[in-house]
Amino acid sequence: MIRVEGLDHGILSVPELSIPPGLCVVTGRNGSGKTTLLRLLAGICVPGKGSVTVDGRDPASLERGFVHEFPGRNCLFSIVYQEVSSPLWFRHAPCEEVERSVSRAARSVEIEGLLSRGVRNLSGGEQVLCALATAVVQNPSLLVLDEWDSHLDCRTAARVEECIRAMGIPHVVWCTQDMDIAASADYVVFLEKGQVTYSGTPQTVFPALKETCWYPPSWRWKEWNSSLTASS
Repeated sequence: MIRVEGLDHGILSVPELSIPPGLCVVTGRNGSGKTTLLRLLAGICVPGKGSVTVDGRDPASLERGFVHEFPGRNCLFSIVYQEVSSPLWFRHAPCEEVERSVSRAARSVEIEGLLSRGVRNLSGGEQVLCALATAVVQNPSLLVLDEWDSHLDCRTAARVEECIRAMGIPHVVWCTQDMDIAASADYVVFLEKGQVTYSGTPQTVFPALKETCWYPPSWRWKEWNSSLTASS
């Protein structure tokens, strides 16, 4: 369980928030504090006041992966294989472990064919997948994704969601503006002006947002189609 208690940090004011294991989507308007929350959950930032724990532990003490919206800006190496393997080399892992782990990570996000490519020659979507492979190469218990799917088309984003679920990572926190992805999550957190306005399963959160642009298009389409069928 991810627990936030008495949090007061920048724009954020979150008295209490509990996020169960699984895939949690964080969404809301620009400037609502989404990225700040994700950085706190990932242990990149320390709360000014309050606490953030993941299964009772400080996030910074966990094996974790983080992918932000423009991962190409933070690449350290020129070749995809080198970039994906870098977290393992930095901790002086044996060569056999590096090769095995990179192969597994590349296969899990379906980028085996990119390992010999130059990072700067990748498309935006390919850079995102490279960053994802780098983030999961050490089998994290927490994976945080900050609007990284903005470079992916809908079909690829849905396919990658399936890949992430298949990895069995205990906690995945995914910030996105794609409400159909949010509708398929296990849990949703909706932020507004630094506060958690709604949190819960998609079935409990989105009915409260039905008259807004945050209502999942697929749900709206199903309801519209059902109304046509009923009236015919």
